[in-house]
Amino acid sequence: QVQQVESGGGLVQAGGSLRLSCTASGWTFNDYAAAWFRQAPGKERELVARINWSGDSTYYADSVKGRFTISKDSVSNTMYLQMNSLKSEDTAVYYCNRVLANSRIVLGSWGQGTQVTVSS
Repeated sequence: QVQQVESGGGLVQAGGSLRLSCTASGWTFNDYAAAWFRQAPGKERELVARINWSGDSTYYADSVKGRFTISKDSVSNTMYLQMNSLKSEDTAVYYCNRVLANSRIVLGSWGQGTQVTVSS
């Protein structure tokens, strides 16, 4: 079954940290670019960070640059999003997905996502 499962969300105080995980099945991060997206209540889903298939190129939205780090582990076929210095505006459901290289075009279906809530 081709899918990905997000985990690691939770409730954290402003200034705190969380690490999200995205485990894929039916496809590998070595073959695709992949990205983290988020959707806050009443807002459209937005691209947060992207990593290319080889892992040597990343992209970050301006709103998270310097605070979030995207990475992946080929052995476990897992992608991560380390989130530091969290702000209330980071509160959202976070999703991961395969994407077309250097774009925000999604190639797979969406998973359940993982909720991140930052209290101020």
